[in-house]
Amino acid sequence: MAHEDGLAWVNGRGIGALAERMGIRFTEFSHERCVATMPVEGNTQPVGLLHGGAYVVLGETMGSMAANYHCGPGRLAVGVDINATHTASAVTGEVTAVCTPIHLGGSLTVHEIVVTNSDGRRCSTVRITNAIRDRR
Repeated sequence: MAHEDGLAWVNGRGIGALAERMGIRFTEFSHERCVATMPVEGNTQPVGLLHGGAYVVLGETMGSMAANYHCGPGRLAVGVDINATHTASAVTGEVTAVCTPIHLGGSLTVHEIVVTNSDGRRCSTVRITNAIRDRR
């Protein structure tokens, strides 16, 4: 599917209540690459940094949507493993995340999501594995 078709697919399917509440917005979506943003404000921990769990929600949203786009109609991708390494902080503005596939198989997908702050500094690297199943 083309880039425009990917964004239409995401918008038609929806990203889920939690991702919407956190302000996640996809700006690019294809099999090769997805890009999304998320505001820092409203997603912070008590000391004012973007919450580590917010990075994980962003990564899981992107990786799971990308995996479901890959597996096509009649199949469903479900997360089976996720990890995140936080290497810097975001305190204002928004973060931008780029999701790229590491492996696109018939039964498993693996995606890497790199999240940067408004200065372009990498804040978190998330890796998610999804299992692909037939819909019941």
